[in-house]
Amino acid sequence: MTRIAVVGAGFSGAVIAHELAADGFEVEVFEARDHPAGNCHTERDADTGILLHRYGPHIFHTSNERVWNYVRRFDEFMPFTNRVKAVVRGRVYSMPVNLHTINQFFGQAFSPAEARAFLEARADLSIAEPRTFEEQALRFMGRELYEAFFRGYTQKQWGMAPSELPASILRRLPLRFNYDDNYYASTWQGMPRHGYTHIIEQLLDRPGIRVHLATAFDRAMAGDYARVFYSGPIDAWFGHAEGRLGYRTLDFAGERHDGDFQGNAVINYCDPEVPWTRIAEHKHFAPWETHEASWIFRETSRLCEPGDTPYYPIRLAQEKGQLARYIELAREEKQVSFVGRLGTYRYLDMHVTIAEALAWADRWRADGMDQLPVFNVNPLA
Repeated sequence: MTRIAVVGAGFSGAVIAHELAADGFEVEVFEARDHPAGNCHTERDADTGILLHRYGPHIFHTSNERVWNYVRRFDEFMPFTNRVKAVVRGRVYSMPVNLHTINQFFGQAFSPAEARAFLEARADLSIAEPRTFEEQALRFMGRELYEAFFRGYTQKQWGMAPSELPASILRRLPLRFNYDDNYYASTWQGMPRHGYTHIIEQLLDRPGIRVHLATAFDRAMAGDYARVFYSGPIDAWFGHAEGRLGYRTLDFAGERHDGDFQGNAVINYCDPEVPWTRIAEHKHFAPWETHEASWIFRETSRLCEPGDTPYYPIRLAQEKGQLARYIELAREEKQVSFVGRLGTYRYLDMHVTIAEALAWADRWRADGMDQLPVFNVNPLA
């Protein structure tokens, strides 16, 4: 029996389906939404022609050469550098925090060494091993920058005080003592000329793959297939038997404007009294195009409720305890592998998702389909 089911048509499911079909398997892809590409879905606005990121901005970046070469097989990647700005108390700064940000905020003209010494003098050196987001910020940048750029923004994004969040969240953001305002430090960065949905459609458009859009996959259907690769929410697979895992979701308020609204793709709003976390102006994600009009989207974050689109797994102690119980249930499954962001309950950038999907292909080619594990990574890591 060589028929395989892939649940979900985001990057995880599409790459796995493409590689399965390349190896001669018959693949059926089930996608509950009426379009492929998951939260990476892009489409042209019929009126303005602007390529919209329907579920929020996605900027492709990676230092993985295999992944970079792989995605470029399916579309041309155009140069794009993500230069985020931040509004604090009515003034605009560069993000992530860099030498320009430090000098502008404190009204100085520090050299890199002077700026480093200046912040070290403001750091709370009594915090030897930061455990929380707040402790991480106070230890490495001091109270002024933390309160201006991170405390309010983080409270809005996560719905809880930074003192309740793990230090690992802030460690993902660099603190730079030069004028580099590229948000990412990856080797390669760019935007697909025709959008992410185009890439997913190219991945799925090959002999051996059948795609069922607007079609949910029922767990009872698993026995009809030699294997199921499931990229949906792990808790949903088990009918939320151990409760719903916690996510943050996003709401987008769109506005059409004439001309240029903000002059940049993304501007964060760090002050707590501003209800949105950021504004994205989507035409700036394709700087090689020209559009007279513009679309902006104000983004706000809240707790994910049933029926909402999950974005960011919360992964605090309660959620990790639930996840551990779901992992125990998953290990009892036969011929099912849990993959991707939702299937493993981790926040994954696109390039990591693709790399992990390719790793599944490496695994079945080396060990055989019958020897595949339930997880190819440790979801609790």
